[in-house]
Amino acid sequence: MDVSVIIVTRNTCALTCDAIRSVLDSRDGLATEVFVVDNGSTDETPKLLPERFPAVRYRRFENNLGFAKAVNLAAREARGEFLLPLNSDARVGVDSLATAVAWMRAHPECGVAGAQLLHPDSRRQNSIANFPTLATELLNKSLLRRLWPERYPGKEHVFTEPVEVESVIGAFFLVRKKLWDELGGLDERFFFFLEETDFCLQAQRTGSRVMHLPQVEVWHGQGQSAKHMPTEARIEYWRSRYLYFAKNQSGLSRIIVMAGLGTRLFFDWLAATLLVLLTFGRNGRWRSRWRVCTALAGWHLRGCPAKAGLPR
Repeated sequence: MDVSVIIVTRNTCALTCDAIRSVLDSRDGLATEVFVVDNGSTDETPKLLPERFPAVRYRRFENNLGFAKAVNLAAREARGEFLLPLNSDARVGVDSLATAVAWMRAHPECGVAGAQLLHPDSRRQNSIANFPTLATELLNKSLLRRLWPERYPGKEHVFTEPVEVESVIGAFFLVRKKLWDELGGLDERFFFFLEETDFCLQAQRTGSRVMHLPQVEVWHGQGQSAKHMPTEARIEYWRSRYLYFAKNQSGLSRIIVMAGLGTRLFFDWLAATLLVLLTFGRNGRWRSRWRVCTALAGWHLRGCPAKAGLPR
């Protein structure tokens, strides 16, 4: 078996079907198996997906296990030389897998590879992620990318050759199974967000390289799986940031980032509140931002409870 593709889904039936079909339609000659882990879907996924794709290894759970745990469960059964966690809102090109696998085989020092992610209309997305630091979390990421594009590469930086990076966005996350097993898979404490970033850091600590492959193109819906619960997803993102610092940074850095983010959240909430009042609540964008800021502030005031966020 060459590649084991793992797709985690929750109420994204149509997107998941498109993702599976893109893998099955690949022109690569690779021996590929596809796993789908269903984190408690209540839509038509449990009925439709097994009927439409009987060869796919489909496993459904009543509850949401989180992305990392779901991927790890499938990875234990995977037989591929490479693992490919693929987002349910992603679609690979006909030659994406072949190109990525061939490059990895030609470069055994590379343990993790990511693709050039594209919007459905083929506009470029950010495909590279820096490790979270005080600068990335407390300053404006877009400004950092513009001022120091070599240090903080974003979608504005066009690469024509593979380049070593700190981390790649996990919508397409090709990993050597040997490295995966060595690291024990994804850290399941990350329920949603930053699990792939943490994995890249641990991989580099073993001496493996993490590469961005611009010649591999993948279309990505970017956030489609979480768009129906934006407030809950935002809480998960903040929780993952704190966890990442607690695991990988000094105690002082964690204190600074929590204080800094808390201060910025207060001013964001204050600005959103004023703008909602000034517009008499008619601006949907500011109402939405105020709701998210209010929920985040309440989560912090309650001591960041573990049960808040996306459904478990």
